[in-house]
Amino acid sequence: MFWFDPLYLLFAVPGLLIGIWAQIKLHHAYGKYSRVPVESGLTGAEAAREILDQAGLSDTPVEEIPGRLSDHYDPTKRALFLSSDNFHGRTVAAVGVAAHEAGHALQHQAAYGLFKLRMALVPVTQFASAAYMGIFFLGIFLGMLKIVLPLIIGIFAVITLFQLVTLPVEYDASHRAKEQLFRLGLVHEDERTGVSRVLDAAALTYVAALVTSIMTLLYYILLARGGRR
Repeated sequence: MFWFDPLYLLFAVPGLLIGIWAQIKLHHAYGKYSRVPVESGLTGAEAAREILDQAGLSDTPVEEIPGRLSDHYDPTKRALFLSSDNFHGRTVAAVGVAAHEAGHALQHQAAYGLFKLRMALVPVTQFASAAYMGIFFLGIFLGMLKIVLPLIIGIFAVITLFQLVTLPVEYDASHRAKEQLFRLGLVHEDERTGVSRVLDAAALTYVAALVTSIMTLLYYILLARGGRR
């Protein structure tokens, strides 16, 4: 049946392999540097607080949330949320991840263009993602797949655009994080490698998401053009 289409597997494999590789690298890097104490003795929350305060963002709260690597910056609340391990952790990994999220707050403050575009795309992308499965299965069950394919292509075009914008936003946040950590003396030179490895491994997950979106979009375009009958 359609959802077991071998052709789709060919398009899915690249993103899947990159995703597996990214998760392995992230697990290894984060696991390793979660056991390496940061010389400054700061917790992730304290490092983020210092970066924010130095940037004039004293009114941006840093809060603890449950979960592992659930860390994020919420632009609607203008607040940082750090997982317990990174909120309380006094390690290279915890400080690196916390600084990355503070980097997003700095992007927001600077009105960084791609960050603003990503914010604008969030509600559209959430709607598109929620609508996808309903439209897909409706097309399957009613035998109207060819009719709904343009809608599905439109959905994945939106998702792919979102992922395309997200990737440089994440890399820029990491760049800002490293810059502030070293400028403010929150990590030392011999800790630079550890911070970079953790943040670079995390960024690979966004590369995998982008590749997956692009390949899925190409697959549906191929179907629409009659490449699979």
